[in-house]
Amino acid sequence: MSDKVLTPPEHKAPVAFTRAQLDWLPWLAPLAVDEMSARHMASLVDAARVKSPYFRLLARDPDALEARTRTDKDIFYNPDAGLPRAERELAAAATSRFNGCLYCASVHARHAATYSKREGDVDRLLDAGVDVDLGERWSAIVAASVALSATPSTFGPEHVDRLRRAGLDDLAIADVIHASAFFNWANRLMLSLGEPAVAAGA
Repeated sequence: MSDKVLTPPEHKAPVAFTRAQLDWLPWLAPLAVDEMSARHMASLVDAARVKSPYFRLLARDPDALEARTRTDKDIFYNPDAGLPRAERELAAAATSRFNGCLYCASVHARHAATYSKREGDVDRLLDAGVDVDLGERWSAIVAASVALSATPSTFGPEHVDRLRRAGLDDLAIADVIHASAFFNWANRLMLSLGEPAVAAGA
């Protein structure tokens, strides 16, 4: 395994949060596609992810990547009760906005806007930050996500009470916690391994 730090090619760095598609440039060498063993490919869970330098980098530890990806998919794609997909994505977008991860915020804001059809509200979260008023239900989700993301965490019973008053049951509240906690970790991982770039041709 090479631990050589890569010098990113000339690229245009994004200067603001956006729902636009971004690229991501690793600072460490990901596996080349032709280096991917059967175990590496299995760790992706979704074979299409082989196109992503981020997942090819994480595939250097296939056991950790597989556990990470299965957790991710269960949090965001499991339709059994709990929070609607749009609001799981909102929690991830708010967490990423608070943590300053432009790449993750772009992905999850795009999903939140697509599933909710509330593009304007999602854009206001990206533009104005996590204190913007998005209506009580969405603002309660954002506040809980931010409290979980703060270091040290400021999440407490008052956030659970607010979520309940906004209409969330226990499974939905658990989804807020899972989505925001997962991306609080994922943001820090991504921010430590590379940097976002404006997509080629954008």
